[in-house]
Amino acid sequence: MRICLFPGTFDPITLGHVDIINRSLDLFDKLYIGIGRNANKAPMFSEDERLDWIKEIYKDEPRVDALVYEGLTAECCKRIGASYILRGIRYVSDFEYEKAIADMNRSLDPSVETIFLTCLPQYTSVASTLVRDVIRNGGDVTQFLPAEVLRSIQNPV
Repeated sequence: MRICLFPGTFDPITLGHVDIINRSLDLFDKLYIGIGRNANKAPMFSEDERLDWIKEIYKDEPRVDALVYEGLTAECCKRIGASYILRGIRYVSDFEYEKAIADMNRSLDPSVETIFLTCLPQYTSVASTLVRDVIRNGGDVTQFLPAEVLRSIQNPV
């Protein structure tokens, strides 16, 4: 079985993330979207919110599941039986950064292969960091976020 982990903070999950996930589904039998806890980042949205968004977006797709993990991505891969890590690439500079991480993960576990997918041109500038800035400043993020996320942030409980 081809099991893959797509790690990130997904704070929030964007249409760029959804594009990468959807285009990867034919490559894997199971895709785990891993919300990584990053001690260096203070998230805007809670882990529960991010997990709920992903589960809602993919509620009708049995090949997709989501989890929260802490620590090394290579260790998370071992826990879930993943042989692949999925990463999205927007710019050449992303590749340089992501390749260094892929090389480190390969050093930690040579059985895990990193797969890079480039995003579609319309999502090149969609980054969670930028989307958070637009949200903080009251801007319209409709074109960047899935409907499930928009509903949640526009109608907080």
